[in-house]
Amino acid sequence: MAGLAATPSVAAAEWKPVEKVQTYSIVGTSGPELYQSIGARGPQVGGEVRAIAHTSFALTWSRKYETRGDACVLATAKPKLIITYVLPKPTNVLPPPVKANWDSFITGVGIHERVHGDFIVDMVRQIEAATVGLTVPDDPKCRKIREEMTKRLGALSNEQRQRSRDFDRDELSPGGNVHSLILQLVNGG
Repeated sequence: MAGLAATPSVAAAEWKPVEKVQTYSIVGTSGPELYQSIGARGPQVGGEVRAIAHTSFALTWSRKYETRGDACVLATAKPKLIITYVLPKPTNVLPPPVKANWDSFITGVGIHERVHGDFIVDMVRQIEAATVGLTVPDDPKCRKIREEMTKRLGALSNEQRQRSRDFDRDELSPGGNVHSLILQLVNGG
């Protein structure tokens, strides 16, 4: 029994997410110009709102199902997770005081986006914990297990989305970290 309990944590340690950074070009030589360009060129989220930055992911799985008696068991599941961070990048050479403000701003935005990445990694680890070893009785063709997994995965996915929305709301609210970074960029340069 102890050997079986250790298996998911060993499997979890075998993979790591691939992280990519993509940039989009912005223009300007002052904080207000840079922020205005972000508003015009930033990634669209939900098809309507432009964001400063955005984190997305692609997740695929290698799964091994086994029939044991008349039950189906998810014996192993190894994720392949690619997290992509989209961040703004000025095309102009920035004057020294503006560059200092920009460097502080983009560092803080990058940290913010990596928290979203951490939430995604947490979700994948929760998926592993909720599914590896899952056994569905009376499922010798391993069809019912997929329905059960879909239910579990949907709940975990919804939880991750809500966690990200709550984090953004806190960070972008007056006094929040990203809100403060925006004010420092716009008012400082």
